Amino acid sequence: MGFVRSKLTIINLTRSKRAELNFLVDTGSRYTVIPPAIAERLGIKPLLRTRVITVDKREVETNIGVAFLAALGREAPVFVAILESPEPLLGTEALEALGFSVDPTTGELKPTRPYAEYLLRVSKKPSSQSE
Repeated sequence: MGFVRSKLTIINLTRSKRAELNFLVDTGSRYTVIPPAIAERLGIKPLLRTRVITVDKREVETNIGVAFLAALGREAPVFVAILESPEPLLGTEALEALGFSVDPTTGELKPTRPYAEYLLRVSKKPSSQSE
C-alpha cells in the first residue's frame, strides 16, 4: 500500500486559529503528532506530559494538547502529541474520533460510519434514572 497522506485542518480550542496540513497517516501511532512550531503558531497549549515510544523504539517525554481536526465534512476534538517530527502524523485515536479508516486499495481515508451516528453518541447525556 505504501505511505498514506491526507490533508486535514487543525484548529485550536478557541477556534481562533487554523491550518491546513498534510498528515502522514500512522496506524501504528495512538496520538496525532504535530511539531512544537505548529502548536505554538496555532496556540495549542500543553495540558499534560506523558511518555511515548517513537518509531525507532526510543522512549521520550512529550507534551499532550487538544485540538480539533476536520476533514471530509467531519470534525472532532483529539489529543495531539507536541513532538519534533519530520511531518505531522495522524494517529489511530483521531481516525477513530473522525470515523475514518484507510482504504488499502486507494490509499485514502474513508468513512467507517455515518457522521451523524458519532454526533448522537457524543451528545447523549447519561440517564439520571437507575436501571
